[in-house]
Amino acid sequence: MLIGIGFMCLAVCALPVLNASAKVLVLSYPLVQVVWARFAGHLLYVLAAFLPRHGWRVFKSRSPIRQLVRSALLLASTVLFANALPHLPLATLSAITFTAPFVVTALSVPMLGERVGIRRWSAVAVGFAGALIIIRPGTDAAHWAMLLVIGSASCYAVYQILTRQLAAVDRPETTMAYTALVGTIAMSFALPAQPTWPTETVHWLLFAGLGLFGGLGHIFVVKALQYGPASVIAPLVYAELLGATLLGYAIFGDFPDAMTLLGAAIIIACGLYIAYREGVRRREG
Repeated sequence: MLIGIGFMCLAVCALPVLNASAKVLVLSYPLVQVVWARFAGHLLYVLAAFLPRHGWRVFKSRSPIRQLVRSALLLASTVLFANALPHLPLATLSAITFTAPFVVTALSVPMLGERVGIRRWSAVAVGFAGALIIIRPGTDAAHWAMLLVIGSASCYAVYQILTRQLAAVDRPETTMAYTALVGTIAMSFALPAQPTWPTETVHWLLFAGLGLFGGLGHIFVVKALQYGPASVIAPLVYAELLGATLLGYAIFGDFPDAMTLLGAAIIIACGLYIAYREGVRRREG
């Protein structure tokens, strides 16, 4: 289990770095170019890791349509998130995306046939209330970009559900190979004829790092769940908020206000409770 916790800690480190790098780049380069680099780099790194051992069989799936839909959902989630990056602090973005487990819980009933008890439904309701505390609709603190983050979290939630479904039919290597496929193809067509080439070394490194940290984040999560129970591993993702807060303050001078911290605390508490109840349900069932 300690190995699983170690992999999850690496994932928690990779994801805030990915988001901070993307935020730096979208302030200076076309969003399409940044998203393309994130997916193309991810795909290249994954293929470099899996093709020598598995060859092109790595794309052989028992459910290719679901794999492509899952990949398209990650693209939609990433595009929505990237559009919100210039407008919101990293900590606020991360806190709102933590509503994804609540959407997963709600959709697990129709999509996975799971039973959700009153305790978890209550946690979902309170968790969304925490999101409303952050968003504060109707006040000056509300920003239209927060709706993009909610949309991103919703797409990512369905992506997670499809990941669960595909775990029963395809190898992890196949699922990881498909992850960036749709994003790479779609954004390649959307690239401008004359992309804006980086003029600074640090920007070249950030572009190269987008795919690396994106790919590693997904691989580390998969590996973590292989070596440790989900009830222990999943809650560790909330440590990402600490990394997002530190990077947001260090790079952009952003620090969440008291209401954002309160809403984030409520979301995290509800997410941890849902993870705990899912662990109890698995042990009892």
